Amino acid sequence: MTCTPIAPTAASGAAQADRRPLPLDGLRVVEFTHMVMGPTCGMVLADLGAEVIKVEPVDGDRTRHLLGSGAGFFSMFNRNKKSIALDLRSPEGLEVAHKLAASADVVVQNFKPGVMAKYRLDYAALSPRNPRLILVNHSGFLPGPYEHRTALDEVVQMMGGLAYMTGRPGDPLRAGASVNDIMGGMFGALGAIAALMQRGITGRGQEVDSALFENNVFLVGQHMLQYAVTGQPAAPMPERISSWALYDVFSVKDGEQIFLAAVSDAQWLAFCDALGFADLKADPQLLSNNDRVRARARLLPELRQRLAEYSAGELAAIFEQRGLPFAPIARPEQLFDDPHLNATGGLADITLPDGERAGQTVRTALLPLRMAGQRLGVRSPPPVLGQHTAALMAELGYTPEQVQALQGKQAVA
Repeated sequence: MTCTPIAPTAASGAAQADRRPLPLDGLRVVEFTHMVMGPTCGMVLADLGAEVIKVEPVDGDRTRHLLGSGAGFFSMFNRNKKSIALDLRSPEGLEVAHKLAASADVVVQNFKPGVMAKYRLDYAALSPRNPRLILVNHSGFLPGPYEHRTALDEVVQMMGGLAYMTGRPGDPLRAGASVNDIMGGMFGALGAIAALMQRGITGRGQEVDSALFENNVFLVGQHMLQYAVTGQPAAPMPERISSWALYDVFSVKDGEQIFLAAVSDAQWLAFCDALGFADLKADPQLLSNNDRVRARARLLPELRQRLAEYSAGELAAIFEQRGLPFAPIARPEQLFDDPHLNATGGLADITLPDGERAGQTVRTALLPLRMAGQRLGVRSPPPVLGQHTAALMAELGYTPEQVQALQGKQAVA
């Protein structure tokens, strides 16, 4: 299978301009997933060029119509995929699912433990028929005492120390994005790619497991090792003992905020020179980074008072000119107008498949990497429900009349 990338535009950064094959061209992935974790794995493989077939219930993936913070789930994580709608509870729909799985290089799933085995779509049932198959399971926990618990991103953030580290003392707070779901899906994709490479050597597939809780533990591993190295428990990030004296958010003129940092002695000197703080530069108690960290209790209030006289734009210009770390405090919706993203093709056009704005063109974030100097773009927008059912079933040997009959029985849609 050869994919024809969409020509890029300055506004959207849609895709590659040439017709080079993508890394996973020719591979078929069948995805039995919902929500975020499993769809993220499928999206990564799809962006890399695989044909990814999303198997949905006949009434559609529930994330197509979520409200609030879930409203963007389907459109974000299901681009570059095909949709087939099957009722796995019907013998006819399940038969189609088995035929699809038999045609796959990779099967991806993120249902509760036991669901895939119930439908004979687990690795034990599928691998004898297709020994080269790779099956990627996405779950809450790897096999062990917790494996039958129901997990959510928020659940594992709370039990895995991430919410404790994000919030203030006594006020655990989940991170502001689906970090475990997304990273868990990315680790699933990494495992799939590694298994594909090993299959090229051995000729055999294997089962891969990725889990939310273990992903969360990996995220907080640095704080676990901090305790192992120092003997002191890590403080929540708002109360942490910073490794650098200048490393904080500052409120400045007109109520604006900006993050400013100086993480080396050279950066501290450049900071003092840029702002004319000769007295701080000469202070013998502020000569080294560790000196400044020890003096942070008196240094930070002084810096806050001095920097409050500047606007965020003025400080940004000074820090950029001197090569010092800084960041405006941006909201997600402001990133649509980010000059760097728009100049480098970090956003791509998609057509919304569902909801009140179905059919409208919006922009979405691409994978944060380049290959051969180019971004991995959008070849097809998130599919409408069952958009590819008839074509895929024809590939499996079904006639149009058989497809129509199964649609009449609501076994497929």
